[in-house]
Amino acid sequence: MLSIIIPVLNEDQIIEKLLFHLKENSSGENDIEVIIVDGGSTDNTRDLIQDFSKQTSTPEKFQNVKKRISFQLFSSEKGRAKQMNYGAKQASSETLYFLHADSFPPENYDKYILSEINQGNIAGCFRMKFDSSHWWLKLAGWLTRFKWKGCRGGDQSLFISKKLFNEIGGFDESYIIYEDNVLINELYKRKSFIVIPHSLTTSARRYKEFGIWRLQYHFWAIHLKKWLGANADELYAYYSKNIAKTQ
Repeated sequence: MLSIIIPVLNEDQIIEKLLFHLKENSSGENDIEVIIVDGGSTDNTRDLIQDFSKQTSTPEKFQNVKKRISFQLFSSEKGRAKQMNYGAKQASSETLYFLHADSFPPENYDKYILSEINQGNIAGCFRMKFDSSHWWLKLAGWLTRFKWKGCRGGDQSLFISKKLFNEIGGFDESYIIYEDNVLINELYKRKSFIVIPHSLTTSARRYKEFGIWRLQYHFWAIHLKKWLGANADELYAYYSKNIAKTQ
């Protein structure tokens, strides 16, 4: 079994597309539970998830799927780390898969993840590509095939055994941003990370909204600040001033 955990906040423009994608692109060989954790959406996100869950809850909806995939909606405090930790506590599976609402894993994603787990690879991600033809974003996606820590990020998604996740202590909830990288750093310290040679597609919507170079500059600045010793509050203050206010 695979537990997919998706934190959401006001994602009514894309969440239904993602849930449909997960259903249609599973291998049909494994049981899957999709745990969506809402941090207080004020748009139609919750209604869309609940409607989708009802529509896919009857056996006739799964004629092309050998095993069941379920969709569950939960609520928690706002904050992606808090939402993902809460989702992990609800998970029935010993394999957790954390996924952003605008990232779409490859066909047979569950088969690839569980195959790695069965081989003893207890944490990792997919390669990534953006839904954009811009040369820089194509290059950034191409670089994710390498195992270098600098090529990692939350948009690539993350699978991890529940045992290892709990040993680490889950996501550090003091981080409002950068929580994915903090956990990934812990995995690299333990030499417990692999990159599956299949690509996930993630949205370039934020780059399109803010401008590719403007947004990339601020992301680089955040990484540099962390490398120089900035704490969680300092990183969030920079994010709030330079990125969040432009959303």
